[in-house]
Amino acid sequence: MWTAFPLHPDTPQEGMTLEQLFAGRPINIKQVLEHLSSVAAELGLPLGKREKTYNSRLAQELGKLAEKQGFGDQFHMAAFKAYFADGLNIALDSTLTDLGTSIGLSESDVRDVLAKRTFKDAVDADWNRSYQKGVTAVPTFMLNGMSLVGAQPYEKLVQLIEAGGVNKIK
Repeated sequence: MWTAFPLHPDTPQEGMTLEQLFAGRPINIKQVLEHLSSVAAELGLPLGKREKTYNSRLAQELGKLAEKQGFGDQFHMAAFKAYFADGLNIALDSTLTDLGTSIGLSESDVRDVLAKRTFKDAVDADWNRSYQKGVTAVPTFMLNGMSLVGAQPYEKLVQLIEAGGVNKIK
């Protein structure tokens, strides 16, 4: 499974504010967003000023079509930018149709997959595996029982890989 979206299946189609998402939890949203912004800048990733979160379920299902047709990387990057940089609601069929066609998928294939939920079972299997592994956020990097959660600098990924027993990293 490759996904760049939060795993919050209960998020309504219209989305929710970050305050609603983290209600009752001791999370300083401003600090989290500042850290995320800093890491994104360091990594050269586009990141906008996000105030809401949206349900990514249909985007993940459409991502399976993109992967099957050889457009996986293009779709995931376009969806990442739409969600994290542009703040678009990726739960909407119209947004997903625009994303899919922008990277080369046919509009009829996109609409068909969204209407029929063609890849629902495949995404269910991905989610079940994630839950079994204890993944609660994306990205999560796992190696030999160790893990890193969230966007991480290159050096942290190297440390994880070396601590996991990989000998040579270039």
